[in-house]
Amino acid sequence: MAKNYNYDHYKSVGEPATKVGFKKKRPKSVAVVDEDNCTGCQVCIPFCPVDCIEPVPSEKYGIPIPPVQVRHDECIGCQLCAKACTALTWDAIRMIETDEFEEVYEAEIS
Repeated sequence: MAKNYNYDHYKSVGEPATKVGFKKKRPKSVAVVDEDNCTGCQVCIPFCPVDCIEPVPSEKYGIPIPPVQVRHDECIGCQLCAKACTALTWDAIRMIETDEFEEVYEAEIS
């Protein structure tokens, strides 16, 4: 007897990006990776419509599979990477309000 699996929880993830776009306005929030929780699986990368997620250089940690990082100045706040990470892997990406991000990280997002 074949088992019926329910994959409804994947519906909120969306489809991987087919076209890379560019930031048009200042986002309300930006994606931040919890590097301690990230396994480096890179599931989030194909979902980013602006291609602003990349692996951390391996020299930084000296481990075989480094975590990913978001180039915050390019992030559009679409939340697709966070949804993919939560639904498919470890929930290592969270969205932070842009004003709070700028205050905490002392970086300007335009």
